[in-house]
Amino acid sequence: MGDGSMKAYVVVTGVVFGLVTAAHVWRCIVERHVATDPLFLTITAISAVLSVWAGRLIWPKSRS
Repeated sequence: MGDGSMKAYVVVTGVVFGLVTAAHVWRCIVERHVATDPLFLTITAISAVLSVWAGRLIWPKSRS
């Protein structure tokens, strides 16, 4: 596997985790009772962190 395929994998997984996070936030808005479920909120936070992590791996870092 080359470097390009690894980059594609990180982009795809980052997008998937971002979509899971967006769906969870939308569900919290529509169904207020899930916003009080600690497991649901934990899964939402983990998926958000994984999406941001994937983004940080892909986006070029600014050099100062």
